[in-house]
Amino acid sequence: MNQHKTFTVEEAKRALERYCVYQERCHKEVLDKLKSMHMIPDAIDVVIVHLLQHDFLNEERFAKAYVRGKFKYKNWGRNRLTAELKRRQISKFNIQTGLKELDDLDYYGTFDALAERKCELIKESNPYKKKKKLADYLLYRGWESPLVYEKVNALIS
Repeated sequence: MNQHKTFTVEEAKRALERYCVYQERCHKEVLDKLKSMHMIPDAIDVVIVHLLQHDFLNEERFAKAYVRGKFKYKNWGRNRLTAELKRRQISKFNIQTGLKELDDLDYYGTFDALAERKCELIKESNPYKKKKKLADYLLYRGWESPLVYEKVNALIS
């Protein structure tokens, strides 16, 4: 027989409060967590309402924190950040709000430094192959195409 721990609504509330305090969470993560705890839909609704009312769950705050963190530590561009937030079912409005956390000077400075650092690391004598490798790397990280191609052409002649 399938044995799994059962939680009362109060236990679930406390567990999810800790889960949300540890780091910002989006609704999807909280919903997935509650489902993994085998909570029934009515109980899930009660817990989510509780988390929202007590400000443990806030999608705007999540979007801002996510954008700051992934930009700072993973050097992701706007396209990748937007795609990842969409994957987490964040609203268009909150995605836009989150992206406002990016300072233009910081954004372009990070892009330039990342492109130059990666360009030096690519060991490829064929300039076309080197351009492709650098462009693929930067596009995968979510940097905008015009920015990428302009930089790649400037760095590799």
